[in-house]
Amino acid sequence: MHRIPSILLLSSCLSLPALAQQRQPAKEGEVDNQEITVEKSRKIELPPANRLFDKIQSVRPTPEQRKMTFEFDDRKLTVGDPKITPNVLAPTTGQADNTPAFGNYVRLGAGNYSSFLGEGYFGLNTLSNLALEGSVRHLSSGIGPVDGKNSAQADTRVKLTGKYLTDAFKLQADLGYDRNAYNFYGYSREYVAQSTFNPDLIKQQLNTVSLRLGIENAKSENAIDYSLRTGITNLRDRFNASEFDWGTNVNSSLGISDNIVALLSADAYLTQRSDGSIVDNRNLFRIKPTFKYTSPLLTVTAGVNVANQTDKRLGINDTRAFPVLNIDLVPVSTIHFFAGVDGDINRNTLRTLLSENKWLAPQVLLANTVKSLDIYGGSKGDLGGGFGYEGKVSFARYRNFATFNNSLPDSSKFFVLYDGGVSRVLTISAQLGYNLKDRFRSSLKGEFFSYGLDRLEAAWGRPRIAATWTNSYTLNKKLFVTADLYYYEGIQNKNFTSGQTFTLKPIYDANLKIDYFLGEQISAFVSINNIIGQNYQRYLYYQSMGLNFLGGISYSF
Repeated sequence: MHRIPSILLLSSCLSLPALAQQRQPAKEGEVDNQEITVEKSRKIELPPANRLFDKIQSVRPTPEQRKMTFEFDDRKLTVGDPKITPNVLAPTTGQADNTPAFGNYVRLGAGNYSSFLGEGYFGLNTLSNLALEGSVRHLSSGIGPVDGKNSAQADTRVKLTGKYLTDAFKLQADLGYDRNAYNFYGYSREYVAQSTFNPDLIKQQLNTVSLRLGIENAKSENAIDYSLRTGITNLRDRFNASEFDWGTNVNSSLGISDNIVALLSADAYLTQRSDGSIVDNRNLFRIKPTFKYTSPLLTVTAGVNVANQTDKRLGINDTRAFPVLNIDLVPVSTIHFFAGVDGDINRNTLRTLLSENKWLAPQVLLANTVKSLDIYGGSKGDLGGGFGYEGKVSFARYRNFATFNNSLPDSSKFFVLYDGGVSRVLTISAQLGYNLKDRFRSSLKGEFFSYGLDRLEAAWGRPRIAATWTNSYTLNKKLFVTADLYYYEGIQNKNFTSGQTFTLKPIYDANLKIDYFLGEQISAFVSINNIIGQNYQRYLYYQSMGLNFLGGISYSF
């Protein structure tokens, strides 16, 4: 058991070193009694000798890929959706069913808020065992919801992928570059009125370069199935903060009998974050052996999850073991009842935290969140007539439960506050789906969260209720329509300068996207976002765009 000095948290909470002596509210953001284990929310099921790899396919979705599935994943601490960040949403990249599929396309569009979209994809897939793919995408808004250019943003992404398939194995390599430029526009209007205001001081830019390599089994008759992936990611921001992350993942399975499969997954992450005078060397290693028994009536997965985490700066070297048990009962062929218990760690890095809240202050404290115990149960299945359902109740205990709140004294930036005690989180989730012959699909999902925190005053920046309703419809092989509605409620943040706590207004975000195919190669699209026109705040002081739209044309070749 290790204890993280509280001064480290204070240094991450203050935007200016000169204010390091200001007193924080008691126990806010404390990180201590550190228990280190590892969060892996991915579910791995590799049955022996039943995988088939066809000729390498293009990345375009097929009707089969778009069918609804009901799969329970561990509840991620990343509660939220990219759609509720200040952004103009891109139109769907889907394609109406049964329309001619061309391997390449270019797309151009524009909209209000001086928005521009440029996108292209090129794939070479003429060889039986080799495929090359490349894509580029740029989406920008010249002005934003607050003070014109002061809330503008631009996202650019370039990706290259190569795949090589033999009778025995499949190789894949991915090279990517992402550039995210935006502003810290959650400032007070009085700050802008000052003659010393410099717009250049609120700019931020994230540059991410990634390289990933992978190999996996492609021989279906092999008794041993495997996949190995390794990759490096380097993140750098405008203020010279950087993070280097090297991760390797191994998954394998071995058929012992007709009913029993041995599964093994292992992970290794080597990470270094640099930010001014702060240097973090944080490593994580995990091995998870399990056995899976399957019969028409019952499926049981049992094993152990062992993880070791080291953090040189915080003086942590800790190894933990958690039980893994999942029982799935099938009283009838289409209905499942399940229950289980597990434990793990959520790996918090600068990159993962920025993916939740990109307005982070410099030198935020990085610490993993321990899920010491998760007891869950529920049911899922097919109700017939195109309807399916899922429902789950989970009660989990966490240490270093991570939240986001405005920093002191610069409330336009956020620091990460951890509950250093034992946090108890109750999650109730339900989903109902409907599928009509691949022409109409609808899914309604709701989640309720109850946070029992030990030391934090509230679960800052996290919703109490989250709901989504997504729909897609294909008409006459030419018109493809998607519509969705997002609802979030119960989000709280606090201004530590004034001591005032704010409960943000409920978020309603409705979006509509239409693709109309004018011919075999040309289509028009329009994306209308935030139809309700609510200038909501996902995080305190950050107002989102109101009604915004994007329209244009696509050409396939």
